[in-house]
Amino acid sequence: MTSSAIGPAQRDRDLAALRRERWDVVVVGGGATGCGVALDAAARGLRVALIERHDLAEGTSSRSSKLLHGGLRYLEQLEFGLVREALRERRLLVRRLAPHLVRVTGFLLPFTKWWERPYLGAGVALYDVMSGLRPGVPRHRHLSRRSLRAAAPDLAPARLRGGLRYSDVQVDDARLVVELARTAAREGAAVLTRVELEDADRTADGYRLQVRDDETGERFEVSAAAVVNAAGVASPEVDLRLGAPEPVCVRASKGVHLVLPRQTISSENAWIVRTRRSVLFLLPWDDHWIVGTTDTPFDGEPTHPRATEGDIRELLAELNALLPVPIDPTDLVSVYAGLRPLVADPRKTDTAAVSRRHLLWQPQPGHVTIVGGKLTTYRTMARDAVDAVVRELQRSVRRCPTTRLPLVGATWGAPTDAWERRYGACADEVRSIVLDEPGLGADLPGATGWSGAEVVHAVRFEGARRLDDVLVRRTRITMTAPDGGRAAADAVADLMAVELGWSNERRTAEIASFLKTLDAEDEALVRLGSRRARVERR
Repeated sequence: MTSSAIGPAQRDRDLAALRRERWDVVVVGGGATGCGVALDAAARGLRVALIERHDLAEGTSSRSSKLLHGGLRYLEQLEFGLVREALRERRLLVRRLAPHLVRVTGFLLPFTKWWERPYLGAGVALYDVMSGLRPGVPRHRHLSRRSLRAAAPDLAPARLRGGLRYSDVQVDDARLVVELARTAAREGAAVLTRVELEDADRTADGYRLQVRDDETGERFEVSAAAVVNAAGVASPEVDLRLGAPEPVCVRASKGVHLVLPRQTISSENAWIVRTRRSVLFLLPWDDHWIVGTTDTPFDGEPTHPRATEGDIRELLAELNALLPVPIDPTDLVSVYAGLRPLVADPRKTDTAAVSRRHLLWQPQPGHVTIVGGKLTTYRTMARDAVDAVVRELQRSVRRCPTTRLPLVGATWGAPTDAWERRYGACADEVRSIVLDEPGLGADLPGATGWSGAEVVHAVRFEGARRLDDVLVRRTRITMTAPDGGRAAADAVADLMAVELGWSNERRTAEIASFLKTLDAEDEALVRLGSRRARVERR
């Protein structure tokens, strides 16, 4: 095993190795699936490198509903195998792989029609039985109208007939990906962000990949016996760059989420409510609520999905149908949008009805593409992809060990402070930074609860290279701070400049780039009069 840190020194070493060595497999894509593939392959003893053109979890894997769930609604679609698989993976994450990252949450499911109690109650009972999560996760319980009102005073849909409470699991999706990447590095994988695949040539024994280091602009060749494409919605583009005669067919579905202050809605639990198209979630997230999600086809630029005024109004309308006092756009703290890389099904025009099963696509020798699936099943997707690579290479390797491999930071005790809740056993890394420089323990400007030490930690241990890597994904300042991180940007850039050796020009450019992106993503909120419209802009 090697160090799990993926900081500047590790990047220099891995870049040198990427140029020099021949790899058993190169993974393209640094989301949950790609990092899971890198971890699985390295843990089996393969020589593996992961390249990501942006940041870890920059796309879908940081913009989800932040749930590890089996998919209760998939039972209604008779996807019993998918639900069973997802619940098994959820159980592994809770019990063994990442207990420090997950949080068991009570969900209220209200009934408004008489037949929903026997119908939905039977579905939740089956979900409960299939989950096998004991001990620590309560079984579902039916609630009278009075009990439901007591648990959620603000839940007031028309003709409320009671409901039930069941359990599911929340996770910080971006942090899960970072810890997957760190665990892969600990197992010997080279993990490199800001490195893009530009082209490839097939050889007699594999591939010559032409890649570009975004940090320096340098282009060089990488030799690999096999390539795994785990690029999500960009998978068709990567297939073509690898020379595939036919790219995988992916259908992007946009999911939009709203973020509200916790005090705007009175409830002890999360909510899940059936809507005309799908379901609506109201999810607790520390001092906030996350409201989601839309599920609509997306045909735009996949690297910049954004919420429109229509998306926001649609979600607010669905939420306000459940509330006695409606939520106004001025109450919104932030909004984020992500894309689901669904396996295309020409028979279905509604993306909410498209299966969340994953697909293994092998268009040419030594080339494996893995798409579809969901965050909860990243490990089984990775296993299937590496199994395919092993068959291609005709190598004798150990069996998939990732069911028994806790992630970096895994700890089973109750957290004692905010750092342990975020980083688990890796909280000691943050504490050591504060011991060396006590001033870094203070909160960042405009970002209560987030410290300078966490910025330094993100660079030294977690591969943060850009300002938005820290403000958007290593922390959740952009998601939860009233100004989206504008007040914190200078202080964060100062700390990163020291760690990464930025010039004054680079520091200024980083701030300008972050603010430009933030303004673009906030555009719909500002037009609707959100509180972000009242924050002073630079």
